[in-house]
Amino acid sequence: MDYQGERDQAGTLRAMSRGFAAEGAAGDKTLKAARVMSVTSGKGGVGKTVCVANLAKVMAGQGYRVLVIDADLGLANIDLYFGLSPNYNLNHFFSGEKQLDEILISAAEGIMVLPAGSGVQKYTHLDAGQKAGLMEALDLLHGRFDVVLIDTEAGISENVTYFNVAAQEILVVTTPEPTAISDAYALMKLLSTRFHEKYFRLIVNSVSSENEALDVYHKLTLVSSRFIDISIDFLGSIPVDKRFTDSVRKQKALVEIYPKAKSSQAFFELVENLELKSEKQVPKGSQQFFWRRLLSVNEAR
Repeated sequence: MDYQGERDQAGTLRAMSRGFAAEGAAGDKTLKAARVMSVTSGKGGVGKTVCVANLAKVMAGQGYRVLVIDADLGLANIDLYFGLSPNYNLNHFFSGEKQLDEILISAAEGIMVLPAGSGVQKYTHLDAGQKAGLMEALDLLHGRFDVVLIDTEAGISENVTYFNVAAQEILVVTTPEPTAISDAYALMKLLSTRFHEKYFRLIVNSVSSENEALDVYHKLTLVSSRFIDISIDFLGSIPVDKRFTDSVRKQKALVEIYPKAKSSQAFFELVENLELKSEKQVPKGSQQFFWRRLLSVNEAR
């Protein structure tokens, strides 16, 4: 399949893309169209899934209905971060044994999870039919969620590019480690040169100071301005905190068990910087997830 074909196959996750309207009492939100964000990284071990779990908890605490999709189809683990033991996962969907609704599992108040399987290699490279089936099934979930967070696998595999192209917004997680910075750049370069993605939002994890995070941001913007035509928005940073290990062991989000920690406050700032109620968002390309639904939303205006 050529790259344009891959992009077109990525059909339906972005469509929920135009923000929210606040009506009535504070915190009462009416869906116009959901925000669909991939959370991705060029390298494993940078805290990507920790970011997803904590962002989801903060968003749900603010009244948003959140869907978390575990898109690491070979080494899934988002369920562990929420203390879940799902009976079914996306492998059962792709095999035709279960519908998507039968796989969805509640992780917490306001958070639903689509868990993936682990240790099954045949689903680490989805074919066109599997992608189309996933698009159709996710399209039926339109209207049930305000935010969709896609926890991709690390690296630059075909599944990684598929879910990033299909999402409306791409959040890249890295750390100050040189190899993590290099791999984050490699991922953005691939998405730019082969799939024409031009806008990325950067989260720098495990920093000793905000200046260290900004240094990472400046390095990435400097090299990208010289070699590729992309825009990188600094979304924020998360300080080093040994309590992350404790939160993972307890299978609870850090913001839940240590809400006053500086690292927890960083997640609240990240969500604030995402401007979830903004209506500035627009679809990125031809077809994305929930694309047909987005067209019906726009045509109704």
